[in-house]
Amino acid sequence: MKWIPICLLLLFFLGCKTKPAAPDVSKIPVKLKLQRFEDAFFGLDSMHLEEALNELERKYPGFAKDFIFNIMGTTPSTAAVDIKSFSSSYRPMYDSVKKHFANFQPVADQVEMGLKYVKYYFPNYAVPTNLVTFIGPINSYGNIITTDALAVGLQLYMGKDYALYKTDMGQQLYPSYLSNRFEQAYIPINCMNNIIEDLYPNKSLGTALVDQLVETGKRQYVLDHLLPSTADSLKLGFSGQQVVDCNNNESNIWAFFIQNNLLYVTEPEITKEYMNEGPNTPALGSNFPGFIGKFVGWKIVQKYMDNHPDLDLAKLMETPARKIFEEAKYKPR
Repeated sequence: MKWIPICLLLLFFLGCKTKPAAPDVSKIPVKLKLQRFEDAFFGLDSMHLEEALNELERKYPGFAKDFIFNIMGTTPSTAAVDIKSFSSSYRPMYDSVKKHFANFQPVADQVEMGLKYVKYYFPNYAVPTNLVTFIGPINSYGNIITTDALAVGLQLYMGKDYALYKTDMGQQLYPSYLSNRFEQAYIPINCMNNIIEDLYPNKSLGTALVDQLVETGKRQYVLDHLLPSTADSLKLGFSGQQVVDCNNNESNIWAFFIQNNLLYVTEPEITKEYMNEGPNTPALGSNFPGFIGKFVGWKIVQKYMDNHPDLDLAKLMETPARKIFEEAKYKPR
């Protein structure tokens, strides 16, 4: 506790900004039911598969078929063979999942708390009532939102050092800059990102870079409010050091965009350098993460909201990106 007086002095003398206190959402009536679909699936009686699948569908209406036909990618004519093959091939992973996620309730509680904030800021949104975990193919979905559930593919959350991710096949699918985020801590973040996308689908692809920056920044700003206790590094998908480097070089990063006349370009081959995942941003240097546009857009939106403190999140999301950029007058120093 010795650091507290020092921090207070710094705030007093330097005028440091602190994040506003998160609202109390404890009384918001949101209840999320955890369902471990992988247990039911890997417990199927292969000797009586048709009856077992019918029971699976009764227990998980809608999701069972989504899993078999969309996540597994099988067809009605090959389902029996494919299910048996998949179950056999992925049973070692299932055994690992049972140990790694023996108690998933703390994660479910974090997601439920995020949904309480969703309901606080977007009261008309019908939040999911179920959290379904599953094990899908390694090259399939890690997070899905259905009509009544958030579904989490645990095959993509086994920890960055999970052996399968380190294989040649694993690295071809998910290079380290992606698989480093295959950690339990990212589950609530990805669930909330799915909610945000469901609320406000991002349609900025193909627009000018400045519009893409702001639209991405708007979503990052909302994510901050849905998970107020989560570290910025996790929510951005950057390492802690990358966040430090970005903050320390914020004015230089912005100067790069201005000096290279990047804000109004629309060519995908240019914009993707700043709006796509990658090990780094080559034009800025290896210390700066890929998808640097997420950081820039986030800072622009923060500046805009500093100037419009009474604007609620729904109105923010409905405000045109160009209007936000022009009124933010973002000029970091």
